[in-house]
Amino acid sequence: MTILVIGGKNGQLATSLQNLNDARLTFVGRPDFDFTQPETLKAVFQGKKTDLIINTAAWTAVDAAETSQEDAYLVNRDGPAQLAKLCAVYDIPLIHISTDYVFAGDKGSPYVESDPISPQTVYGASKAEGEQAILSAHSKAVILRTAWVYSAHGKNFVRTMINAGAKNPALKVVGDQCGNPTCSDDLAVVIMSIADRILTKTWDEDWTGIYHAVGTGDATWYDLAVYTLQQATKYGQKMPEVTAIKTEDWPTPAKRPQDSRLNTDKLKDVFQVRLPRWQDSVEKVVKTLFSA
Repeated sequence: MTILVIGGKNGQLATSLQNLNDARLTFVGRPDFDFTQPETLKAVFQGKKTDLIINTAAWTAVDAAETSQEDAYLVNRDGPAQLAKLCAVYDIPLIHISTDYVFAGDKGSPYVESDPISPQTVYGASKAEGEQAILSAHSKAVILRTAWVYSAHGKNFVRTMINAGAKNPALKVVGDQCGNPTCSDDLAVVIMSIADRILTKTWDEDWTGIYHAVGTGDATWYDLAVYTLQQATKYGQKMPEVTAIKTEDWPTPAKRPQDSRLNTDKLKDVFQVRLPRWQDSVEKVVKTLFSA
């Protein structure tokens, strides 16, 4: 079996997939595959046997998307739509990664997959339209919405907090936004579990659709920062003073969802998988960072 990972090897999730050392995985990214260069999409399907495609490629610069709308929609909607159409032509199942930003964040309880979407940003809207385009084009598509992704590699909140804590005696972190911290290593394991199910069984039409795939448990950015920095003290780093601030005290070009917690029961019911507690995964990531 051959599983093609779209997105190269540099992104957090693609790197986590690569670290699994699964011989079935083949990676392709820019310049050989680029959603901004549509002609590169067809080339991926020609002359290669592929049994499953995992799309990790996306425009993830949330704030930059506000002023680069055309590029964001090209990468998050138009490219994935074309990819799904080609997957349909070649009858190749597709696993695609989406985001909690498709929701407004005002429900007040964890979102389920059937809740109405209401993206408040260009990034969220482009990802939401990408979801719908994929499902309209391909009957064998699994879409995983994830959130607050971190790891021991790449640019992410956990690494930023450790670096900031090492340099500053006091930090201010937003404490009124809530979500589900998700380790990309855990997400990679779940993706491959789903891939194994798809590749070893006859496609079940009930698999098609959207699933929430995030770390178990919720937190604010303040909670995540404090826990991360507490773990860092185990390896000799001093604990800075961390103060919770309000969203309006840390303005950003793109509006963040206030409460984007996601319910993952559907993922457990259909594919029998659930991601670990985010605290456990943060401990592992911090250990990895200091071991390195």
